[in-house]
Amino acid sequence: MNDTSEPRITLHPHARRVRVVIDGTLLADTTRAIELRETGYPPRQYLPRDHVRMDLLTPSETVTHCPFKGDASYYSFGEHEDVAWSYENPLASIKEIEGRVVFYHGIGE
Repeated sequence: MNDTSEPRITLHPHARRVRVVIDGTLLADTTRAIELRETGYPPRQYLPRDHVRMDLLTPSETVTHCPFKGDASYYSFGEHEDVAWSYENPLASIKEIEGRVVFYHGIGE
């Protein structure tokens, strides 16, 4: 019998420093990330918006929908399209990620 009590999404404090650098430009630097772990996906660090250089990111037209989190809006940096995303109005069950910014795995350190 499978244990179905394991939640699909869990949130955890992320103790390590997270820095995001693209083409030599520091886009984010924080020690206050929240790590979101979702079944079937790599862990993602959701960064406080005030620790991200939002002035260097451009909103893109890309929007995706997750039935467990809600609608995500994407951001580009220069020629790098859709490098980050944010849930501006996540589902009530995952409100802690509201407005936080997450970058694709492999970007940052």
